[in-house]
Amino acid sequence: MTTDAGQSRDMTFDSRAKDVGEIRTTHLFDMVVDLNPPLDIGAGPFGRRILFGAAGGSFAGAKLRGEVVPGGGDWTLFRPDRSMTVDVRLTLRTHDDAFIHMAYGGRWTVRPELHDAIADPVESRRIDPADYYFRTAPLFETGAEQYAWLNDIVCVGSGYLIEGGVAYQVSQVL
Repeated sequence: MTTDAGQSRDMTFDSRAKDVGEIRTTHLFDMVVDLNPPLDIGAGPFGRRILFGAAGGSFAGAKLRGEVVPGGGDWTLFRPDRSMTVDVRLTLRTHDDAFIHMAYGGRWTVRPELHDAIADPVESRRIDPADYYFRTAPLFETGAEQYAWLNDIVCVGSGYLIEGGVAYQVSQVL
């Protein structure tokens, strides 16, 4: 058996291990999150904590669309190696007025030669997202009957910087 990267998987290490097939995804929605000015909480025992508060935004896909409600945010932790640990909680309001809690962790790593450019608010938006690794794992909660299916799925997201905030492509893991 080989993986997406063409690497061979050793299924003989333990007779209980099974091939469960490749992980597949389907596009769920695209999301833009407008950000407030960052709040630098400071350097603590695990790194520098900065709150990137959500000022609003929007999301749209084939099954749902709406707005990002102001007030959530990313309680980002910048590690000593300048990589980011993402810790986001947002509230989404759908076009039909249902509320959805969206929470995700993730990682954002940038090659050392891009550290100065990524720290610059203007230059950072010019960097091709293919030049850094920005991945998340969103989960959802809602009491809205028409979106209850979100309570039972796992997603993956790819993030990238935009003017005034951040954007994501979010896919449902099938």
